[in-house]
Amino acid sequence: MIDLDGSLDGEHEDIRIVRALEEDIIFGRLAPGARLTEDSLLSRFPVTRHFVRQALVQLEQMGIIVRERNKGATVRSLTPSEVRQIYDVRELVQRQAALLIPLPAPRSLIETLLLIHKEHGEHIESGYLRGVHETNDRFHLTLFGACGNKYLVQTIELYMRYSLPVRANSMSDRAALDISHSHHKLMIDMLSGRDNWVLAQLCVDHLQPSKRRYIELVEK
Repeated sequence: MIDLDGSLDGEHEDIRIVRALEEDIIFGRLAPGARLTEDSLLSRFPVTRHFVRQALVQLEQMGIIVRERNKGATVRSLTPSEVRQIYDVRELVQRQAALLIPLPAPRSLIETLLLIHKEHGEHIESGYLRGVHETNDRFHLTLFGACGNKYLVQTIELYMRYSLPVRANSMSDRAALDISHSHHKLMIDMLSGRDNWVLAQLCVDHLQPSKRRYIELVEK
């Protein structure tokens, strides 16, 4: 059973709205292109219009929604061309980050990644998709953070956000999650070696299944 429960007590109101809408988008309750009007959000969340607007600004900054003058906000929808362009950048920056990671990596980094990997697997088994999403992102940012270039890591994080509609599309596919999880373990194993090129290629190959799946769906 998929558990989407999570207490938001004590959180700032705009953060509460952001988390709720992010889950709706990640888990497919809000489809790409769906409109988000202030009035509909006010009827759902007992807050002032100020908090709704702040939440929409944050979601736009995260790359999850698009806001246009006189059109309002919509859930980001990507064309096949946009997906390919985003992933061209993701492949470049993730390859470069992997090439910069000093190998063999420190044991402390490997142990940290193993703990995240274990938590990621537990969330897959229990069907807790928010946990799967969050541990996946934490794994990659921890791994690429070892490259020592904070600007490169910030770019990786930005394009992870841009590709959220693509990545979210695989969240309901258990086989896809299992493949992703196995790739993570291979990356950890490679950190004990000395071949950055093999690690970098795996980091690029890791991006391909969700990219292909999304493009195939939208091109049908």
